[in-house]
Amino acid sequence: MNDNFKYHAPDLSSPASRIHLITPNDDANLPVIPRALRVLTGGNLAIRDAAGTEVVIPVLECEFIPIRVVRVLATGTTATVIGLE
Repeated sequence: MNDNFKYHAPDLSSPASRIHLITPNDDANLPVIPRALRVLTGGNLAIRDAAGTEVVIPVLECEFIPIRVVRVLATGTTATVIGLE
């Protein structure tokens, strides 16, 4: 299989190479901190960053959220997202 990006260094401007399914959870951090989130179903997204700051943001379907979150909280989240690495 041809990989046109195999010599590109992975950074925030390069395409993601892995997808992580995310199940919102109030008690556990994500097993892998993604580079960004992709919204599959719009709604509210409750997130926590590495500093412990929690915020609920409204998101739209197909939106990219360029934030490296450590947790997607179940309480307050109505959106569906995946993690991109």
